[in-house]
Amino acid sequence: MKALRTHAVGGPETLKLDDLPDPVPGAGEVVVRVRACSINFPDTLMIRDLYQFKPERPYAPGSELAGTIEALGEGVTGWSVGDRVMAMIGNGGLAEMAVVPADRLFALPADVDFATGASLLMTYGTTIHALKDRGHIKAGDTMLVLGAAGGVGLSAIELGKAYGARVIAAVSSEEKAQVARQAGADEVVIYGRAPFDKAQSKALAEQFKAACGPGGANIVYDIVGGDYSEPAVRAIAWEGRFLVVGFPAGIAKLPLNLTLLKSCDVCGVFWGGFIAREPDNFKAQVAELFGLLKAGKINPRVSQRFTLDEGREAIATLENRQAMGKVVVEMIG
Repeated sequence: MKALRTHAVGGPETLKLDDLPDPVPGAGEVVVRVRACSINFPDTLMIRDLYQFKPERPYAPGSELAGTIEALGEGVTGWSVGDRVMAMIGNGGLAEMAVVPADRLFALPADVDFATGASLLMTYGTTIHALKDRGHIKAGDTMLVLGAAGGVGLSAIELGKAYGARVIAAVSSEEKAQVARQAGADEVVIYGRAPFDKAQSKALAEQFKAACGPGGANIVYDIVGGDYSEPAVRAIAWEGRFLVVGFPAGIAKLPLNLTLLKSCDVCGVFWGGFIAREPDNFKAQVAELFGLLKAGKINPRVSQRFTLDEGREAIATLENRQAMGKVVVEMIG
């Protein structure tokens, strides 16, 4: 089989397409013939050794995949060769075959294509956990979403609307604004490129306040960080919830006096930790996502598709913040 692997610390250009023996499942494992693997922001960090998990090299990045079961390991029950599945595996997805622990598999319905299946768990899973468990979302809330045109941001727009919130999408261009509107955003703020000086930061805060309205944002969904976070906190409602999801623009430094003046909560969202600590709740949320998908309330937007040979370009597209929706690598054959 072929696998796109990292052998040394570096960017996507350092990845090599290797020929490897077909994998053999161990006890409690299955081999999945990968049909689609989505690219997520942790993939861009892991190959540069900037993520909290650092697998032993060489390995293939790619944590979210969909495909069919090729082989079953000892002791695996409830699954059969040929079953359509999706899974989160940490790494190993950018390969024609991947070994997956059987307890990480989810059945992929026949009417859901592989690219969609590979685009559901991490983005929508992160967001449903964030909004329900950390943000305590309720109908009538106003939610400000930073970085709203990426895969996670679009999931926040869709799930926010599904739960009855008014959603303000913050993006960096008119092209991204159109994507956010198509996903259901009630209003859009277009911001400039950081870094911001004091006047620019204040101006952005005023943009956010105007869009959110006099009551402010009950939830801020911050996927961006950096200089964008403080203006969003300044637009938060009394007893609002500021959800820290990611920081591709850098780790924000917030004046903590703002949290006192707003009586607001700053809540970390560590989805991986949630999965490990509350697996039953995670599975229940995945079932809820399938229900929302079937009802047409969410629909992962696959914006760009690449072949395995083009996997380096796929990762670079996400790393350079060019993606509007999910970036998916599809295996041929």
